[in-house]
Amino acid sequence: MQRRDKHNYYLDIAQTVAERGTCLRRNYGAIVVKNDEIISTGYVGAPRGRKNCSDMGVCIRQKLQIPRGERYEMCRSVHAEANAIISASRHELIDSTLYLVGLEATDGTIVEGSCCCSMCKRMVINAGIKTVIIRDTKDEFREIPVQNWIDNDESLDGTKGY
Repeated sequence: MQRRDKHNYYLDIAQTVAERGTCLRRNYGAIVVKNDEIISTGYVGAPRGRKNCSDMGVCIRQKLQIPRGERYEMCRSVHAEANAIISASRHELIDSTLYLVGLEATDGTIVEGSCCCSMCKRMVINAGIKTVIIRDTKDEFREIPVQNWIDNDESLDGTKGY
């Protein structure tokens, strides 16, 4: 039996976490790993106690035709990265790795070329996470040193979306 490489092993877990998401557009799963131990997990969903879009049958962002990567304050959900960060203490997050997988809500296919939104990037930076690994296909992924997001501040050039 051939063992799956470590990054894809953790990405497989993040993908399973994404399947718990409640967004009608895209569902992401995130796990934070440090020293080969899963510290926390998070998926896309409404704050505790509020109804999820999947329960209500409507996405306000879709209804208002808001483009991808814009006006996140209109979204009912908390992003997977934010939920994973919220669920861990900062000392556990420092120098950790966040694994992220996105799935299309309509058919469950992997979202290729995705990345953290600008708000989640800021949370990842402040949490002290060192690396973000994002799945592009079943076996391919990108490894992003968080230092790149610190050095290349997209908020200074007005970049929209992700």
